Amino acid sequence: MSRLLILFEDGHWSDLRPLTEVLPVPALAFGASSLGERWRRALGVPLLGFQARPYALAAWRDAPTSDGTRAVPGDDVVAINAAALPGPWLGRALEGRSPALWISADRIAGARLRYEQVAPGLGGGDGFERFLRERGLPEERVEASWLHWPWDFVERNPAALAEDLAGLRSEALGEVHPTAAILEPERVRIETGTRVDAYAVLDARGGPIHLREGAVVHSHTIVSGPCAVGPRTELLGGFIGNSTLGPDCRIAGEVDACIWQGYANKRHHGFVGHSVVGEWVNLGALTTTSDLKNNYGQVRVWAGGREIDSGISKVGSFLGAHVKTGIGSLLPTGASIGTGSNLVGGARFAPRHLPPFSWWDGEKTLEHRLEKFLETAQAAMSRRRQTLGPADHAALRRVFDAARHERT
Repeated sequence: MSRLLILFEDGHWSDLRPLTEVLPVPALAFGASSLGERWRRALGVPLLGFQARPYALAAWRDAPTSDGTRAVPGDDVVAINAAALPGPWLGRALEGRSPALWISADRIAGARLRYEQVAPGLGGGDGFERFLRERGLPEERVEASWLHWPWDFVERNPAALAEDLAGLRSEALGEVHPTAAILEPERVRIETGTRVDAYAVLDARGGPIHLREGAVVHSHTIVSGPCAVGPRTELLGGFIGNSTLGPDCRIAGEVDACIWQGYANKRHHGFVGHSVVGEWVNLGALTTTSDLKNNYGQVRVWAGGREIDSGISKVGSFLGAHVKTGIGSLLPTGASIGTGSNLVGGARFAPRHLPPFSWWDGEKTLEHRLEKFLETAQAAMSRRRQTLGPADHAALRRVFDAARHERT
């Protein structure tokens, strides 16, 4: 009998908008990889598949494939809510041998059941949570930790980074210039095909640093750990620390305690702190986020259809996929900017909340025209040798239609 893993998202995916508007929860970057990869490492068993909104799964560009294991009746299947975090609760839950539904904070954190019990629900997409509840499994209470709101990613990511990179095997396989400084090199991994240029600094005194294959650290860049730099991402000067940077980003200036999902640009000066930046975002020169209020108070953020007190004082911005900002854009503490939005009102603070496909000119907010947006998105993606495919079109049109419905 084999043990297999299913990762799913529940109906609370909408509380993580704008991060989840075009991506499923398992795809979200966190720590040194993604939530999906984090769970695969935690359980160490073959992946049977994902259960989430079909349009979001289809648009997940870097989705891992299943491990090719063929399930048979009698196999032990562990279904995990990707928004829960691995922890001691999981080991205790797995001690039992009988099918069970694991409940934490009135949400399904996971379930254990036989393959023949779960097989009828596979392919059900966002109905998988309801399917599990209808199985009549005995409920067991567990104490899971959740990434319930976007700011939870900001607050917990540095610790997740340090944990993920703690066992990093130090190597310098890439091209490192003799004048580059590496502080505590035993905590730095530089993969094959990477490049660290003259007078760059990799400072691992605060935590490990991992440069993935093809990453480039240009001259006069300081990277402060813990930090994970994704494949083919280029750091173009400035200070980058305590951050997760996905693949194919171009980043300059000051970036602190952030998550960049991937394929995003910040080629110029400007500060981005305690923020989460979606795929294909382009930040114009001098775009700056505020991540601390003048009175040092707790930051309120638009989430779950309302403004919520985050309970923490260091919160920057949350930017959905394909957001564009013009030069000199200023983003207030706790800003939530929906997918496909375009901000061109530089030198004025943007609104703290913009729904998807907003066009803000500094004074008024209009609807971003979809066809013009799609032309721009295709042009931007072609610069990374990527194509705006049918799945991307479908996901973006769905978000556009939902935003238009909300506006009316």
